[in-house]
Amino acid sequence: MDASGLLIFAGALTVAAGSPGPSVAALVARVIARGWRDVIPFAAAMWLGEALWLTLAVYGLAALAEALHGAFQVVKYLGVAYLLYLAWKMWCAPVAVASDGPAPRPGGSGMFLAGLAVTLGNPKIMVFYLALLPTIIDLAGITLVAWLELTCIMLVVLAVIDLAYIVLAARARRVLTSPRALRIANRASATVMGSAAATLATQ
Repeated sequence: MDASGLLIFAGALTVAAGSPGPSVAALVARVIARGWRDVIPFAAAMWLGEALWLTLAVYGLAALAEALHGAFQVVKYLGVAYLLYLAWKMWCAPVAVASDGPAPRPGGSGMFLAGLAVTLGNPKIMVFYLALLPTIIDLAGITLVAWLELTCIMLVVLAVIDLAYIVLAARARRVLTSPRALRIANRASATVMGSAAATLATQ
């Protein structure tokens, strides 16, 4: 692909990804409530899900996605259910860590599957790619190299933006030191997580 097309793609994706949706809201809420370590699998799954949506759009498989609409709906509501579960856990989380060890964290596989479900359950991501890509490339003549270029740019842009959100949320969490502040942060994060689930459910 020519450099101008790649720059247009990167710029449009930066604007879209920089405007937080339910996935980013869930990511930030989780970091504020529990720290950044257990959200890395969640973020990685979000990037993988975006790559899958990009591939579907590039190779003209939108019709397949439409045919499998029911399956994507199931995936979406599984993601919604997990986000609501996380919101409930945040709301009820104790504000002090016991002296005999750190608070238990969810398994990485659970967070990975949650991130994948949230991303694959959001068809608006594919709509974005379907609307943008035909304006910068000839989808009928797409090559493997062009797909690799688009995918690499997408992964870099999403990683930079999501990691920036994670860093900012982690810094905000460090400011919260008193039990009262932690309780407020946990319940605010639970509210954000629940709102993200509601947004995803109604899309």
